[in-house]
Amino acid sequence: PAPSARGSAGEPAARRAVRGSRERYHSVVSTAAGQPTAPRRRKRILIVDDDPAIGRMLARLFERDHDVVIAGDGPSAIALASRAPAPDLALLDIMMPVMDGLTLALRFKAMPETRKMPVIFITAKGASTDVIRGIQAGARSYIVKPFRLEDVREKVHKALGA
Repeated sequence: PAPSARGSAGEPAARRAVRGSRERYHSVVSTAAGQPTAPRRRKRILIVDDDPAIGRMLARLFERDHDVVIAGDGPSAIALASRAPAPDLALLDIMMPVMDGLTLALRFKAMPETRKMPVIFITAKGASTDVIRGIQAGARSYIVKPFRLEDVREKVHKALGA
């Protein structure tokens, strides 16, 4: 008999070949009729925080479903955002050395490759004037530390349109 295209657990060979890989593209996406469609590009999230522990925690939250890049300051974030592919979303702290998150958000809005990129602030600055400044700088959402991971996940999901 001919070898089966399904694995021992009945998993299709195409899915089995891609399962667990860290590729930029998802394996096979099917339409309602069961016909394969073109692969989807994984969304890229840029996390910018001068606290490495927060950067790593947020990266772990999203790395399973998204490509994640981390920067510890504004200039590094600009360098990462300038490389192709540009990020689909940025999570920014406001209080950082060298360049604060508000200035960084305005710089992103001035760059052609990041002009339409949604920005979400995650910061300890929770006064109403700080929130207003964040929204004026182009933030899609504003999250105050300490935060719940589920709140961050929900706002990112909504901002990415997923």
